[in-house]
Amino acid sequence: MEVKTHKLIDRSLSGEPVELGEGYSKVLLKTAPVMAADGKGLVHGGFLFSAADYAAMLAVNEPTVVLGSASVKFLRPVKVGDEVLFTAREVNREGKKRTVEVVGERSGERVFEGEFTCFVLPKHVLG
Repeated sequence: MEVKTHKLIDRSLSGEPVELGEGYSKVLLKTAPVMAADGKGLVHGGFLFSAADYAAMLAVNEPTVVLGSASVKFLRPVKVGDEVLFTAREVNREGKKRTVEVVGERSGERVFEGEFTCFVLPKHVLG
């Protein structure tokens, strides 16, 4: 399946798509030193959120999809060098609104979960 959205995203910061299907995606985030929030190597949550958001956008996979809201939980710390696999599944469709559940796992251990409300707009949000 072809990637139809977020084509210019920096995959070194937001993850690499490894699976893509109808209403479904997997994105692998390989954490790097640039993502560290402190001297101990704690990865800043914004990078995890970015990868989860990217996975949600790919699950919808429409050129004009945008994020409306998200409710997320950071369940375990992630450190530089960890790889986190984000699995996104579209669980509801109502008109232009899509609800996507995203789970992030490191070596089978859940480190992130969230629900993303996305909208497929009739034209690009910037006009």
